[in-house]
Amino acid sequence: MNAGVGDLLDGFDHVETANEFAQRLALGRPLRVKLGIDPTSADLHLGHMVVLHPLQRFAQAGHRVTLIIGDFTARIGDPSGRNVTRPQLSQDEIEANMQTYIKQAGKVVDLDQIEIRYNSEWLDKLNFTDVVKLLAKTTVAQMLERNDFRQRYDAGAPISLHELLYPVAQAYDSVAIEADVELGGTDQLFNLLLGRQFQRELEQRPQICATVPLLVGLDGEKKMSKSLGNYVGVDEPPAEQFGKLMKISDELLPIYARLAAFRPERECQQLADELAAGRLNPMDEKKRLACEIVARYHGKEAAAAARDFFERTVQRKEIPTEGLDQIELGECKRVAEVLVKAGFAQSRREAERLIAGNAVKIDGEPVRDQNQRWTSQEVAVLSVGSRRFIRILPLSS
Repeated sequence: MNAGVGDLLDGFDHVETANEFAQRLALGRPLRVKLGIDPTSADLHLGHMVVLHPLQRFAQAGHRVTLIIGDFTARIGDPSGRNVTRPQLSQDEIEANMQTYIKQAGKVVDLDQIEIRYNSEWLDKLNFTDVVKLLAKTTVAQMLERNDFRQRYDAGAPISLHELLYPVAQAYDSVAIEADVELGGTDQLFNLLLGRQFQRELEQRPQICATVPLLVGLDGEKKMSKSLGNYVGVDEPPAEQFGKLMKISDELLPIYARLAAFRPERECQQLADELAAGRLNPMDEKKRLACEIVARYHGKEAAAAARDFFERTVQRKEIPTEGLDQIELGECKRVAEVLVKAGFAQSRREAERLIAGNAVKIDGEPVRDQNQRWTSQEVAVLSVGSRRFIRILPLSS
């Protein structure tokens, strides 16, 4: 536990409070550090990694790190940042997502150094009397201090009662494991502070709350989210990750260097200054950054191959001939059907939209007609956009 306050708190945009953290660290005992993640989708993305990286830093420093998988809270649905009620997940969906989350979190955190808990362990055991006692420790007015609840209330948008239970349940997690420190994104600060309040009222030492900035998505406007389609999944193929990262604006380069590549703050500020002064080529820096991020999740060799693939297919407009997945044409008669079979579209209707949007090509030639039949009798390369390619083999091949 030789890491100092500055090292451990590097990258956090709010700490409640830094003085308390320093005092507790000075006691010389390992701190119980907590992070909760709800398995609400099938994949983690780069936005999740922003907080997992400092969690690993605490583990490496010898602290008692607990990653809480919110299998119970996922049943409620986190209302943070939402202007509508989040759909509730089935237990089967939650369990499938949990396994994916643990596997993908292992790309950033050493699973042998941390403890994994599920908050159903203690939340399932609470009876109605316990819940009423917890609810008595907060007020409706306090709940409406949350921006998302306040905005929805003022706009006359519905707020379901079960959504008000979400911050209460997450706050109780801190009580259950007697957390010293809880990490989270900026949008989670209310929930973290409520956990601090509950601990104080239940005669525990209140936790320190430390939040990281939210990573802006590829659109440059809203936080990265799978539901918004502006995300880069940590388990996506290297070429897909690289191609997506090349879409970020020049202005986002220093932000992604800091929050997705975890470069030091001083280096990121220097990058911003050099770009603003025109002393660096944004395209070169974007490729370097994309390589760095892809290498973190797939290795340097895969990152180099992804860069080469991007340069050949996007910049030089070449049709790749090697390393492509391939499928047999089978009974497919129309190009739209082949797109579905190739996994490039979820349905024939979606495939027809891709064709109408001029996104589909066969051997580099655009497909214009949504009803076009597949006529090639030879091996052909089907592509969607500039990053998705697959070889189509006729039955006779």
